[in-house]
Amino acid sequence: MSAPDFYNKFFVERVILIMEDLQILLRQHVGKPCKSVVKAGDTVKRGTLIAVPDGLGANIFSSADGTVKEVLSDKIVITPSEKQSEDYIKIPEGSKLDMVKYAGIVGMGGAGFPTGIKIDAKFNGSGYVLVNASECEPGLRHNIQRLEENPEPIIRGAKYVMEISGADKIIFAVKKKNRKAVENIDKLIANEPAISRFLLPDIYPMGEERAVVRECLGIELKPSELPMVAKAVVINSETCLRIAEAIEQRKPSFLKDITVRGQLNGGNEAHVFEDVPVGTSVGSLIEKAGGIDEGTCGYGEIIMGGAFTGRACKIDEPITKTTGAILVTRPFLDLHNEKLGLLVCACGANLERMKDLAAKYNGNVASVCYCHQAEEQKNGTRKCERPGNCPGQVSNNLQFKKDGCKYILIGNCSDCSNTVMASGPKMGLKVLHITDHAMRAVGHPLYRTLRVSKKVDQDLNVVDNVEQENPEN
Repeated sequence: MSAPDFYNKFFVERVILIMEDLQILLRQHVGKPCKSVVKAGDTVKRGTLIAVPDGLGANIFSSADGTVKEVLSDKIVITPSEKQSEDYIKIPEGSKLDMVKYAGIVGMGGAGFPTGIKIDAKFNGSGYVLVNASECEPGLRHNIQRLEENPEPIIRGAKYVMEISGADKIIFAVKKKNRKAVENIDKLIANEPAISRFLLPDIYPMGEERAVVRECLGIELKPSELPMVAKAVVINSETCLRIAEAIEQRKPSFLKDITVRGQLNGGNEAHVFEDVPVGTSVGSLIEKAGGIDEGTCGYGEIIMGGAFTGRACKIDEPITKTTGAILVTRPFLDLHNEKLGLLVCACGANLERMKDLAAKYNGNVASVCYCHQAEEQKNGTRKCERPGNCPGQVSNNLQFKKDGCKYILIGNCSDCSNTVMASGPKMGLKVLHITDHAMRAVGHPLYRTLRVSKKVDQDLNVVDNVEQENPEN
């Protein structure tokens, strides 16, 4: 499949018929779980406040009219009414910042940090709002779809962030491949001297916030540094949309845009569901997208989130404010218990997830190495020193060879995967990537040798190097 076909085939659906109990998790953001303010038997409407933060967090609202069925330690279950209204309980009027906070908006492209805290930057007239419209994870479509069909609310939301934060400039960061979205942005900001756009290459992880800062501003942040060090706030494009809704419509955050894709009946095109009620089950969205194509060999797993950073999930799990995708993958290869090395990268799956994948591949983990740039943080997580730019992986490949590995499973970014391929196969190591089963399912090129430019010309009409591998390589 050619690149234009892969990126342009999709379905968009905006109406979600609620036919099931909604499971609204009490932890949908960084920080502690929220505390319920409702009890079983209570009647709720769309927009009813049902849980509040217990420390760092964000308000949680009902996404349907109905009755609280039960309140558990980790979730509130709501049985929807047979008839649903399009109305909702409006948030109180107040300052723009207070309305964003009360609406319970969190970052919709990452870990879910409370937006009201992030944008209260106090730049005092000199700072940047970097709108992350990169749609970083491969195969996803929902952010770009909004920019193609109705970008105005997103731009208004970015302006509100500029006003609230005290910044004086906005930069939209978007991949050059998304021509229609770029053209829409260019048209709308033609007479906006404070707003510009920056074209990104189609490599992973261009949506990592420090990568966005580096590409747009030329500032290389340390792993421990936040964008504030560069006088910048990085905010997801869907988050901008929800900010505009909160301020202009007094609408709380209880809806989410999602891409559903993979081994589905009817083909692997992206199904974009807009304004999905939070708490909807994974299974109901998969069924609405056509259902799983079991074929003759079944399927591999269901991933909640992107192929790089998502996790395996069950079909009855609910979506949250931060869920970006549901991917149904191809079956796993059987490695027949051959020795397998794990190369853990800060840009992809953590060690726990990679061990889970190794078990599903039926591999015998004989060696574990970390990417040289995966710097361990004080909280035990790892962050890449220079996301998207890799120094080489020869020493790790030598270690895998020394440990008798036949296969290596890598979780690396585009550039690191390229450096693995520069030496690994020559040593007789067979390379697998954590995203292979998902990429085959969505028809995306596998992550091996880098054949896409790491830098692109900012002129939309200049053609860059975009050669891609065969998806089945």
